[in-house]
Amino acid sequence: MSITMKKPKLSEDLTEGALLGKIIRFSLPLIASGLLQTLYNATDMIVVGRFGGSNSMGAVGACGSLINLIIGLFLGITVGTGVLVAQCIGAKKDKDVDDVVHTSLITAAVGGTVLAVVGFFLADPMLKLMGTPEEILGEAIPYLKAYFVGIPASMIYNFMSTALRSEGNTKSAFVILAISGITNVIFNLFFVIVLDMNALGVGIATAISMYISAILIIIYMFRANIKCKLSLKKLKFNFSKFKSIIRIGIPSGIQSSLFSVSNVIIQATVNSYGDIVVSGNAAASNIDSFVYIAMNAFHHASLTFVGQNVGAKKYDRTKKAIFLCSFTVAIVGFVLGFSAFLFGDTLLSIYEPNNEAVREAGLLRMSVVSVTYFLCGIMEVASGALKAFGYSARSMIISLIGSCLFRLVWIATICPLPIFAGNIRVLFISYPITWIITTVALYIATYFAYKKHCKQTTLQSTQKTELLAK
Repeated sequence: MSITMKKPKLSEDLTEGALLGKIIRFSLPLIASGLLQTLYNATDMIVVGRFGGSNSMGAVGACGSLINLIIGLFLGITVGTGVLVAQCIGAKKDKDVDDVVHTSLITAAVGGTVLAVVGFFLADPMLKLMGTPEEILGEAIPYLKAYFVGIPASMIYNFMSTALRSEGNTKSAFVILAISGITNVIFNLFFVIVLDMNALGVGIATAISMYISAILIIIYMFRANIKCKLSLKKLKFNFSKFKSIIRIGIPSGIQSSLFSVSNVIIQATVNSYGDIVVSGNAAASNIDSFVYIAMNAFHHASLTFVGQNVGAKKYDRTKKAIFLCSFTVAIVGFVLGFSAFLFGDTLLSIYEPNNEAVREAGLLRMSVVSVTYFLCGIMEVASGALKAFGYSARSMIISLIGSCLFRLVWIATICPLPIFAGNIRVLFISYPITWIITTVALYIATYFAYKKHCKQTTLQSTQKTELLAK
């Protein structure tokens, strides 16, 4: 008697069945992927810091803000792919899914190549324009050039993994990321320690791992029996789908880039409080980033679950998905954020074991930001839901006004008041206040988007009934 092993189901129909379990199963691999990515990035800095030259770590670090600014803009476009694929799957429009996925692949390859060429040749002037210290330019420039060589592969992986997430498959991209990440660590050690290539070695290792992840995800999507299956016969550019991807994706990219700019301004304000506060804030912020990774998974869950059910026109189910994502992210964010604060001194000791003043400064930030960080998670879920309804530009405008502009106004008007002189807690309070304002505005906008879709569907149904009657 033979026993047939049932293959694990990687993709799920998110328009049917109990939602909570599916949301959790969807989110866990995303959380794991985010944590892995953070650990791999930390490994880059550890390897180059321990085994590279005296300026190697500074060279890698000096490129970070520029890379995040540029890549954030282009990777924001992947939101357009995610929303469209989710809506088309929900509406059972297989042909449209094929068109979106193959157009996204071509967009990623062509756009990534253009970005790579421009970035490669402008690496030198961009770093000089940023005021990068002369002593680290010699290593920063080749590192940045090597990183840009890997950009086409990075774009392909991110676009395709977004498509997979939109059909409910988060496990496959996680496995591919794990493989490429381990490869990245091995090549880091080889290029830096064995070949003594310093920062350039880290850049080459990163580029190689990007191409490995791109090749693996393409092979998987050609061979696997999935909704977002790739095929050479279907590989063509659909301009209509491209316009839709850009319409939804560009606002998310702009939002990401402008958030980076506002963070630079906020960092400049933090810098004015002295080096102790700067160090404590940096350590606490790094701890908070792990909490954000866990919460951000529910942003993607909201985007995908709401998107599929919008496509299926199951609007009552979209309400339930938004509620459950908001409820779950609030619990996860509060438990992790409060735990981070509760064990803050121990966690901060990992970063600064010998300076109690730095740890106290970090705990001050955590007492305000970490314990209220769940509000940011709820805000992200609301933003994802509004995008899933197709209103990416509205999400961008509300988020930028509520979380960026209002925070900058707070810094310019409230923080300088004589009564608050030298009190950085006042700056930190702006975070939960702006999260609340933005969240309320996003949910109001989502409510009106929901009502508009319901009205349109009812009208279409009435018109169809009248036609059949005739």
